[in-house]
Amino acid sequence: STLCDTGRINPELVNQEIERLKKDWHSLDKTDQDCRLETVLTPQQLEEIDPFDRPQLSYVIEACQEAKSLSEAGRFLFSKSRINKKAVNDSDRLRKYLAKFNLSWNDIQQN
Repeated sequence: STLCDTGRINPELVNQEIERLKKDWHSLDKTDQDCRLETVLTPQQLEEIDPFDRPQLSYVIEACQEAKSLSEAGRFLFSKSRINKKAVNDSDRLRKYLAKFNLSWNDIQQN
């Protein structure tokens, strides 16, 4: 026996419940990484990014969203590799990295 508000379970109620569960389960399939990328990229842009690049880009976006400036984000993201550089220009490195994905600092800050 199954409880139902209307007393009877019909095919329409079953289909509604199936759709509700599909939506709930679909949202569980998304990772924080996917959600972060979706806030900045269009679905078409997401389609063009290799699965290999997604975790790193997500991490960069998170760092940019938490930083107060492009320079601060660059210093954080390149904190180890900048030690061996003769000329340090972390903001330029970050700007070029974002440009690979057709993104800018402003694109990330607006979202």
